[in-house]
Amino acid sequence: MIRYLLSRLLSLGLSLIVASLVIFTVIEVIPGDPAAFMLGLNAQPETVAALREELGLEGGYLARYLAWAGGLLSGDFGTSYTYRVPVSELVAARLWVSLPLTIYALVLSTLIAIPVGIIAATRRGSAADYSIMAGTQLGIAVPNFWFAMLLVLIFAIHLKWFSAGGFPGWDQGFWINLKALTLPAVALALPQASILARVMRSSLLETLGQDYIRTARAKGLTRGQAVVGHALRNALIPVMTILGLQFSFLLAGAIIIENVFFLPGLGRLIFQGITQRDLIVVESMVMLLVFAVILVTFLVDLAYALVDPRLRRR
Repeated sequence: MIRYLLSRLLSLGLSLIVASLVIFTVIEVIPGDPAAFMLGLNAQPETVAALREELGLEGGYLARYLAWAGGLLSGDFGTSYTYRVPVSELVAARLWVSLPLTIYALVLSTLIAIPVGIIAATRRGSAADYSIMAGTQLGIAVPNFWFAMLLVLIFAIHLKWFSAGGFPGWDQGFWINLKALTLPAVALALPQASILARVMRSSLLETLGQDYIRTARAKGLTRGQAVVGHALRNALIPVMTILGLQFSFLLAGAIIIENVFFLPGLGRLIFQGITQRDLIVVESMVMLLVFAVILVTFLVDLAYALVDPRLRRR
């Protein structure tokens, strides 16, 4: 188990180094002056030179990369050119919107998908199975931003059960903020639940066809006992992979949904950074999201070891 853990930690570290090199190269070393790009075409040369010095763009590429990477390790993401505050402060403020939204959407997706996938697998070929598969296909095909606008039209404008957008702030109370995040979370959860339900169904069907499941049934276990006691645990391994990817996708891919509902989250911050040419924000945010993806993948690998005892002996 220790050897497996060390190998995963080494893989995580190498992935972060490669990702930081790629992001730095794309943002900093591409043709053109980042400072001139941020200030626009009509900027004065003196202003551009001052901004280059402020952003630390003077010097060689290696020195600039090491300074940037060292700042990331110490929590210094730089200072936003647009907001004139440290990027870490912007991230801290926006994270308390995006992270609860992501967790909320992931919980909804899991609560819907796992039971639906189990029902479809245990009733293969039935009307329920065909209905579920048709519903999941529709959920994958419908764009989440269109579904989000449909939710606003029905539940915010006509029924008036929820607000059409905005975020009150956690100081206003837990339930009012949870209510504000409900429609965005449902819009994010629908396609992910559809994908997860199909994966759950396929994985469980494959597991139910294994010899040890037939042996368990031959010993007198009912189908339900065989599913819960033997098949479900092994069928969850590919599902856990999808869950890890979904968390990363939901955290990094909520840009459109956060803009539809006017949520002050990380996705909206990235969108604003791109439109306002605030490359420091974009660079730091992309690296932060890459770190989140790699970290979640690492945690999923550790969860594999808990589910599959064979990995503990490596």
